[in-house]
Amino acid sequence: MSETHPIGHCHGPWGLEGYICNYAITPWSSTVNNRSTTNTAAMSRSRYFGLSNPFTSNSTTTMFFQRLFAMANYSSSSSPKTSIQALYDTCKNNLTPSSSPPPQLIHDLSSKLDTLGPADVGLREENQEDDRGHGFSMPNIPSRIDRWAQPITYVELSESDSFTMCMFCFPTSSVIPLHDHPGMTVLSKVLYGSLHVKGYDWVEPPCIKISKGISRAPVRLAKLSVDKVLSAPCTTSVLYPNTGGNLHCFTAVTACAVLDILTPPYEESAGRKCTYYRDYPYSSFRNGDEPIDGKEDEYAWLEEIETPDDLYMRQGMYAGPPIQI
Repeated sequence: MSETHPIGHCHGPWGLEGYICNYAITPWSSTVNNRSTTNTAAMSRSRYFGLSNPFTSNSTTTMFFQRLFAMANYSSSSSPKTSIQALYDTCKNNLTPSSSPPPQLIHDLSSKLDTLGPADVGLREENQEDDRGHGFSMPNIPSRIDRWAQPITYVELSESDSFTMCMFCFPTSSVIPLHDHPGMTVLSKVLYGSLHVKGYDWVEPPCIKISKGISRAPVRLAKLSVDKVLSAPCTTSVLYPNTGGNLHCFTAVTACAVLDILTPPYEESAGRKCTYYRDYPYSSFRNGDEPIDGKEDEYAWLEEIETPDDLYMRQGMYAGPPIQI
């Protein structure tokens, strides 16, 4: 069975204050629809998002957001199909693990996502004024590590060979650093709050620089594709295998939540491994022979890095309307 853990108001590892928060944690083994299951999907996602087993966390671990996953008294199966069920059915019936979704399907999924709000997935905002983080544009931020200090909650709604449907709940100023989605299409809908998105696409043919005499991984040239703030309510954003900002990073301008559909999902054995990057200004490795088309500030060099140690996510439990699989 799921367990609900109340977390009190306390201080985090960098002295940042947290909030009182009740949240339900999805165990690695659980009971769904009266059937005992092992949450292998949750375990699988932990490889890509740095999730920890919630039952190994000690009592000092702090949640730095104020959101409740509110379980409502939903009606019986005879009720009209919910919005999230309609979205899931469209994914299940049309997405495949071997091909990208066609334009009409992207349009259909985007239209369904556009209608969703927090209540449709069991989220309830307890306090819209969440200003205890540094804030997106606050001066004198010590480092990006400081901005990663507050844990992000990852909530999986569904996982299959064809797609992952999931949510990320961000406290103010939290960051998911630059990472890629190889061969994948991703639809993202901001459910509440504001999120800054910065995304790149690789320059083709590949332009790679190898540093001489410096212990650094090769860097590859990428072009800026997206650099904007998304504020709810807003339309769905879509990135594709080679366009739309396939390599992107998220910074929470305010506390916010995002619903994602990734198709096909991350799967290392199929070549879809999540890789993290560090970006450098174009001028850092410029020598004049790069195939750029536009202003220099529209380009950056990306260096592959290990999963950042300071990226910390917690597994949350989906508590919205039941989804019939």
